[in-house]
Amino acid sequence: MVGITSYGGYIPRYRISRMVIAQNMAWYSPVIMAAASGEKSVANWDEDAVSIAVAAAYDCMTGRDRKALDGVSLASTTLPFADRLNAGIVAMALNMKEDGVSNADFTSCIKAGTTAAISALESIEAGSKNNVLVVASDQRRTKMATMVEMFFGDGAAALLFGKDDVIAEFKGSHSISCDFIDHYRGTGRAFDYGWEERWQRDEGYGKIIPLAISGFLEKTGMQIDDFDKVIYPCYFAGTHKEIAGKLGINKEKIQNNMHAVCGDTGTAHPFVMLVAALEEAKPGDKLLLASFGQGCDVMAFEVTDKIKDFKGPRGIKGSLANRVELASYQRFAKFRDLIVTDLGIRGEANPNTPLTVLWRKRKLLFGLIGAKCRKCGTPQIPAMPVCVNPDCCAVNEFDEYEFADREATILMFTGDMLSASIDPPAIYGLIGYDGGGRTMLDFTDCDLNQVKVGMKVRMSFRKRYFDERRGFTGYFWKAIPQSEGGDA
Repeated sequence: MVGITSYGGYIPRYRISRMVIAQNMAWYSPVIMAAASGEKSVANWDEDAVSIAVAAAYDCMTGRDRKALDGVSLASTTLPFADRLNAGIVAMALNMKEDGVSNADFTSCIKAGTTAAISALESIEAGSKNNVLVVASDQRRTKMATMVEMFFGDGAAALLFGKDDVIAEFKGSHSISCDFIDHYRGTGRAFDYGWEERWQRDEGYGKIIPLAISGFLEKTGMQIDDFDKVIYPCYFAGTHKEIAGKLGINKEKIQNNMHAVCGDTGTAHPFVMLVAALEEAKPGDKLLLASFGQGCDVMAFEVTDKIKDFKGPRGIKGSLANRVELASYQRFAKFRDLIVTDLGIRGEANPNTPLTVLWRKRKLLFGLIGAKCRKCGTPQIPAMPVCVNPDCCAVNEFDEYEFADREATILMFTGDMLSASIDPPAIYGLIGYDGGGRTMLDFTDCDLNQVKVGMKVRMSFRKRYFDERRGFTGYFWKAIPQSEGGDA
């Protein structure tokens, strides 16, 4: 049996009401008032397609052996590097093995996630791989006062495919590949260019998705009524219903497109919707998933009894519950680098990242790997030749020790208005890990007024800086303070 063995998801904590966008920009483009209901998810300034992919990947791999992975596939249309394996960054953040694995980027269209999933399943069915993690993510920039600014949200979702403890068995797929251009983004361009909405709705979503699903049903001999949930992205509410009508789908079986709570998350959205369906699924449920973008992939799954024993991660439901309203449109626009501000003299530093150090220190910088003394059991980060325990002082007697998935406690902190920051004040401090080990880290996703000594924090892989001169994005781990109800 081959199929999904785990799932995970990540929706950023910030949500901006579409009415806030309209109230600030409808003076320029009144038409956006027509889409002013609901809210969409907004990635923080230090998040991008890679960092949110890492968050979803960790969520999916909760309690699972990351060293057992045979590969990571990352699907996105907003990858930060054009000539660097972005999936390799995710793999390093997971502290995967480097030998005997195959990582890959899937990109250039928003159905890339399902294409990566079909490729992973085929490799497992062929016996060349046993466990493949497929992550889809997008963090798309949009021009101000446009309809896509209202529609697009940020998010990521991950699916682990394998043969053991399958919670949703793969039952087949069908694909259409065609160069239907509803939108595109040329090389070096910051924003998508889209054709008129009627073209996207009527000739795109409204024809290609039904054609692909009908092709799948004809190919497999299945009937649409066989499925308990039919999942397909389409942020045009009327067209979403029309597709169901064309295919004869009972309205109770249509998976909510989640437009009102997070918006369309691009490449991630079919997976986001599938994870939301799996969170509510019961044994025997049949799920039909379709994507869209220069064609359409259709995949079918049947939920197994294993889902009853599956200990669900935070997932999409947990991410949606961890919500903080972003009431300032100006702050949102700065997070997207749509307005120019002065970071001051301290923000003028432009260091060249030494790639030699990045390679030698990759375990620490990407995986947050420290060391644990074999003699006294003391953890420490960063790893040093001598044990920090003054009663031990053993030399070169260490094993790798992972800190990324460990909770910690704030020992001291400060809010610094003088440091260059996109979202001042810069908050950072000293944390102590449960089980031992201390380090200084930047804090993120928090309000200075809510941060307290003794508060728990969890680790989050984030964008540390962007070198505009050389086009290089640097990453490291940050601490997210945790209140009783979630992130601070």
